[in-house]
Amino acid sequence: MRRLGLDRVWWLVTPGNPLKDTRGLAPLQERVAEARALARNPRIDVTDFEARLGTPYTYETVSYLMHRCRGVHFVWIMGADNLRSFHRWQRWRDIASLVPIAIIDRLGPSLYAAANTAGHAFARFRLPETAAKTLPERKPPAWIYLHGLKSPLSSTALRAARTSGARRDCDSSLKQTG
Repeated sequence: MRRLGLDRVWWLVTPGNPLKDTRGLAPLQERVAEARALARNPRIDVTDFEARLGTPYTYETVSYLMHRCRGVHFVWIMGADNLRSFHRWQRWRDIASLVPIAIIDRLGPSLYAAANTAGHAFARFRLPETAAKTLPERKPPAWIYLHGLKSPLSSTALRAARTSGARRDCDSSLKQTG
């Protein structure tokens, strides 16, 4: 928020990523509650807006918001891990033409994230990190790659922790009854 000069962040908890296996996904309201517990900032609004809108596709969400909230300067924020597969998203080029994008460096395989299909397609629109505060005012396509402290938190890590926690709970129950 600070580096981009944003007033608020809307954390959109997805009903389910169409490009990922969602079988191990916790119920939406549980994931919203977990995200709220992590956010702990009054300027971060965690919401299930996409589910209520009825779309799993980012283009439809962003398009809706841009038309409903004229005058608001939106920035799409996503992790570098998502940039690696961004070219597989429905209407990915149109998303980049609708809203400026901030890519947040992540732990793991994000080192080469900007060297993929989408990174190459929009290379000439990439801004230096020193221009981060200007991103919300930029006409898309415009994007920036932000480096900094990396959090180990990810939806994948949260799912893995939940699964191993469920196994521990199950193992504990078995020991108590056996």
